[in-house]
Amino acid sequence: MKCGFIKVAAAIPAVRVADTKFNLESIEEQIAIAEGKGVEIIVFPELSLTSYSCQDLFRQQLLLEDAEHAILMLLAFTRQLDIIAIVGAPVCVGPLTLNCAVVIQQGKILGIVPKTYLPNYDEFYEKRWFASAKDLHPTQLHYAGQCINVSNDMQIFQTASGVKFGCEICEDVWAPIAPSSYLALAGAEIIFNLSATDELFGKHQYLKEMLMQHSARLMAAYVYSSCGFGESTQDIVNAGNAIIYESGQLVAYSERFSLEPQMRIAEIDMDKLRSERRNNTTFCGVQRTLGTEPLGINGPFKINEYINCGAPNNPEKEFILTRYIDPHPFMPESADKKSACHEMFNAQAFGLIRRLVHTKCKNVVLGVSGGLDSTLALLVCVWAFDRLGYDRKGIIGVTMPGFGTTDRTYNNAIKLMEEMGITMKEIDIKESVIQHLKDLEHSIENHDSTYENAQARERTQILMDLSNKYNGLVIGTGDMSELALGWCTFNGDHMSMYAVNSGAPKTTIKDLIRYYVDNEDNTTICACLIDVIDTPISPELLPANESGEIEQKTEDIVGPYELHDFFLYYVLRYGYRPSKILFLAQSAFAGRYTDEVIKEKMKIFFKRFFNNQFKRSCFPDGPKTSVVSLSPRGDWRMPSDAMATNWLAELENL
Repeated sequence: MKCGFIKVAAAIPAVRVADTKFNLESIEEQIAIAEGKGVEIIVFPELSLTSYSCQDLFRQQLLLEDAEHAILMLLAFTRQLDIIAIVGAPVCVGPLTLNCAVVIQQGKILGIVPKTYLPNYDEFYEKRWFASAKDLHPTQLHYAGQCINVSNDMQIFQTASGVKFGCEICEDVWAPIAPSSYLALAGAEIIFNLSATDELFGKHQYLKEMLMQHSARLMAAYVYSSCGFGESTQDIVNAGNAIIYESGQLVAYSERFSLEPQMRIAEIDMDKLRSERRNNTTFCGVQRTLGTEPLGINGPFKINEYINCGAPNNPEKEFILTRYIDPHPFMPESADKKSACHEMFNAQAFGLIRRLVHTKCKNVVLGVSGGLDSTLALLVCVWAFDRLGYDRKGIIGVTMPGFGTTDRTYNNAIKLMEEMGITMKEIDIKESVIQHLKDLEHSIENHDSTYENAQARERTQILMDLSNKYNGLVIGTGDMSELALGWCTFNGDHMSMYAVNSGAPKTTIKDLIRYYVDNEDNTTICACLIDVIDTPISPELLPANESGEIEQKTEDIVGPYELHDFFLYYVLRYGYRPSKILFLAQSAFAGRYTDEVIKEKMKIFFKRFFNNQFKRSCFPDGPKTSVVSLSPRGDWRMPSDAMATNWLAELENL
């Protein structure tokens, strides 16, 4: 395991019905491949050593003994390997024949897990051949040359790196309350399922949705392996399914109906799973309710201790992260962007609608600069007013040219307000700011923070006073990324009466504006919005260059917003330490930013994030629209005087 990732695999080997020698060789071949790729735990389908579809052959002594002999051979094969293999086999315990998962590592049987729920309906007749784990009394079994304690108690295995996992078999997960629910509540972080699901119209989609929801509820990884080509097709068809979910997220899946063996490998993020469980008070609440705290089961399943796996023979084995790390986690490539933007945009508008109805206001005031944030805020206001049936003239858009305002942003602001049909005002702030700086005895040539912030506060003062004049709400335009970095003027653009963008990170704002473009018929508005998207991000508080173009570019100063949003997501969502975030960023941005650049920008992020909490502590109301928020009343409560010392020290030591 490296940086919290453990590499697992779900395998679908070649199989022949009742041919244990052939099946063993197929399993050994896939174990060898997996071992070579650094897999730490691999799971095979249900009854993979014999095949699932042996039917009454499971009553044949020869087949049962051949299965045990195959386990003996597998023990010898794995003796020099580190990988943990979970294979399916019929196991006889006294008068019972059990459908089992056999967990093997380094030539030892770590445990034997019998199937609990046996399907005996429609096409299934498992009770004809097998007994349930519930029929088993604790006993010591001599099996494959080893003495193994078997019982119907839960078995949770713990790797040398501390990862806890459990097993269940096929039908178990289809039960109203699956054994894996208890396994997870007792500490299991990964569930391996050995399965033999047959294919029926619509069943596969149902299976995926069930596994997705199940892994999400358990806040666990779910590694599912179901048998495929080679099983008997006398009455049913097994198409082969290797599926891996991580807390509701699909991270690997196989091709169905393949004629060839398959294996799907994925790195499971244990830090993510553990963070979710720590943060979710409901998970702990259910543990207490059912009496299923780790090592303290009093419910229908029992566990007394974890079964420890062996230490690896080669702990320095190279770890290669093959998992795709999306550089834009707030709006990943796998997301349905149209649907996501629809929900976020409507959440912004709905939040504003509620505030307008509550305050009985039919007027709003906002600064419109021609930049990304104010443009999105304007669109939200228009959408909200249209939904309420309010006159758009109640939206008072104010453009306030200053020392750094360029023709490009000014013209876009004017054009948008005109085309939107709102009330438009223009108030030039240059003379007011010059007088203010004179009063402060501050040189107009000194372009420091006083020079910049005087403009931001002048604009906010104008908006606040206009809100009094028109009996309206000042709508904040700042976004979550700026709030994280403190890239806003305290009591300037930092302040408003309702901050509609406060839950939107910078990297999603362009997507939200594009979403509006896709739903807008006015070609002039669309062209204007596209140009806004293409405009460099800037507060425009410093004079333009000789060509009249934006000189003060935010990302040239603090770094790319896509990096800062990446850092922000993993700090807020999972509480990752800097080394873990750097490891992920190196993968996500490989070829785009060097490791040195990523590390440098991360230092900037942590310094600014800690130093500017005081701005977030008194931030105005605004709707949460992303998975995380910086609201001091919502997701994020942090002391304004907290120190970044430990975070920066870890970065320095990497």
